Parts: sequence; structure tokens; C-alpha cells
Amino acid sequence: MKILGIDPGTNVMGYAFLSVQNKKPVLDNMGVIKLDKIKTQAEKLKLIGEKVDFLIESYEPDCMAIEAPFYSKNAQSMLKLGRAQGVAIAIGGMRGLNVVEYAPKKIKMSITGNGNASKEQVASMLIQILKIKTLPKYYDATDALGVALCHHFQTSSILNNKKVYKDWKAFVKDNPKKLK
Repeated sequence: MKILGIDPGTNVMGYAFLSVQNKKPVLDNMGVIKLDKIKTQAEKLKLIGEKVDFLIESYEPDCMAIEAPFYSKNAQSMLKLGRAQGVAIAIGGMRGLNVVEYAPKKIKMSITGNGNASKEQVASMLIQILKIKTLPKYYDATDALGVALCHHFQTSSILNNKKVYKDWKAFVKDNPKKLK
């Protein structure tokens, strides 16, 4: 299975490809699409569509996981982010991919065990989990990787009939012998 993770954005959009080999996640590629120099919103959305389509065509993922917009006091920012996400979702759907959204807190909880973790904490855990040697310049790429890994964790626990825990306290309670 190959998962495309997307961290939507209108200035910098992150993407990551995660393969699952022998039930283990492996990083294939991650990067960003820089949009900050493009003047109009319409041009940015067009480029997002073209780049997401290119990524899907090039890497042939089986599914796409995308970060849901977080709530913000700035309505204009939310609107722009929602449009970027909508374009990416539409392209994924047109390409026949199952597209799944994950809330930022769900992603952080899945990766770090803390729904309020910082971008740096998420990146640090991704380095450990996936044995990444170098981090990209932008956290948008590691955020996209976090989305993909969250999707892997969610689908593999469902496929393996494993219990999904809402927090570490519940896990420790059910698994005291796994602690050292």
C-alpha cells in the first residue's frame, strides 16, 4: 500500500509518500510545493490542482490522507486553506483515490501521544519512527508525513482488529507489562 499525505496550504503545501512494506511504514518521498510567489488565489489553486495531479500520476498512491483545516479566528485564512484542501481532495477523488481527512489533534495524538504536540515534537517522533536521517527545510513536509503515518496507524489497527486507544493512560492501563 502507498499513502499520499497532504498538508494543505496556500503559501507552502506539504506532501509525503509512505509505503507499507511487510506491515511496516517506509518513507518514499516528501517535500513541499511553494506557492508564496504566486500573486492571485485562482493561480495558486490551479497550481495546487496541477501539482497534486502530477504527484498522483507519478507515484501512483492507493489512497490519500489530508489534514483537515483547523479552526482559526481569521475567517479569510480559513477560507483560503479550505479552498486549497478542496482542490486537493477533488483531484484525489477524480483520480479514483479514497480520500480521508484527519483533524490536526488526531494526527498529533497518533504520532506523539499528545494532541497538543508542537510541529517540532511531531517531526522528532517521525525521525524516530521512520528512521529519517535528515529533516526537510519546511515542517509542512513533515506535517504531510504525519498525516500519512496517522492514516497508516488508523487503517492498520482496523485491519488487524487492534484496539485503538484515545490516550496513553488508557493504553498503559490495558498494557502494564509493556512498560519498562
